[in-house]
Amino acid sequence: MAWERLAERLEGRIVTLEPLARKHEERLLAAASDPRIWRWTTVDAGASADTFRAWFASALEGSADGSEAAFAVLRAADGAALGSTRYLALRPEHRGLEIGHTWLTPTAWGTGANTEAKLLLLEHAFERLGCMRVEFKTDARNERARAALAALPARFEGIFRKHMLVRRGELRDSAYYAITDDEWPAVRDALCRRVAERAPTR
Repeated sequence: MAWERLAERLEGRIVTLEPLARKHEERLLAAASDPRIWRWTTVDAGASADTFRAWFASALEGSADGSEAAFAVLRAADGAALGSTRYLALRPEHRGLEIGHTWLTPTAWGTGANTEAKLLLLEHAFERLGCMRVEFKTDARNERARAALAALPARFEGIFRKHMLVRRGELRDSAYYAITDDEWPAVRDALCRRVAERAPTR
């Protein structure tokens, strides 16, 4: 069993999500240079052009083989590349997946870009793919990401201790959060209000 049309163009007022493609590579490379982006990620894709290209190739490969669905996050107003995000840990037989591998260039932080990207991905997952559960995980020390997940709001479900080794063998505990289909209507309403506060007027 697999989802059809897992990765589609998702249009919002602040951002547009496009299925990741080779045409995005150079623009995302330019957006990925700030080391703050990669402090809590499993790999430091911004360390050099080579490490970024390896990250990009892996993202394309996962999308091509159907194990993941990667997106480029673009500014809706002008198409500027802001970052990337992904569906992963796909469990169509159980109607669940994870949203993760999300990064944005720091100029997009606090602009509503992440909020609307999450809204678009969650809306697609719950209302088109028929998901019952969408989960998120982050380094337990990443207070910024944990605050953003709690603000969705996603429910904190616990810490996976000694969950993985990241970067150069650094030990990571992972904090898990999730939203279920019965929680989604209230989450959607909250996210729509937050996006409306940030989105440009039409």
